[in-house]
Amino acid sequence: MPATDSPAKAELDRLTAEFFGAFDNRHGGPADVGRLRRLMLPGGVIVVTAPRYAAYGVEEFIAPRELLLSEGRLTDFHEWETAERTEIADGVACRIGTYRKSGLLDGEPYEGGGTKTFQFARTPDGWRITAFSWHDEP
Repeated sequence: MPATDSPAKAELDRLTAEFFGAFDNRHGGPADVGRLRRLMLPGGVIVVTAPRYAAYGVEEFIAPRELLLSEGRLTDFHEWETAERTEIADGVACRIGTYRKSGLLDGEPYEGGGTKTFQFARTPDGWRITAFSWHDEP
């Protein structure tokens, strides 16, 4: 059952925007990938299907991205959602959408996009991401 204008949908929109914002290191500011520890359940699952399949736990996912976004290789980076569809059923939700990303990788323009899916659960502390996966366009 799609939700378009509910308090839960507004919270999921905010949570998703905060997720994308975790990777932002534009204007010389540090990315805050560590915030994923708060946005996700500790046992969350992360999967990428392309360009190369891999599956991660939360900490396995965070560590290399913190390094990449802080060591100066990937700068002026951000990614953002371009379209989405969210379905909410009681205390669970699913979101699928497209996104774009842009920055400088090793001093060269770096751009791309793809599809991301999120699974959410309403916990006693509010909505949290239980899993997400993505597929980058070639």
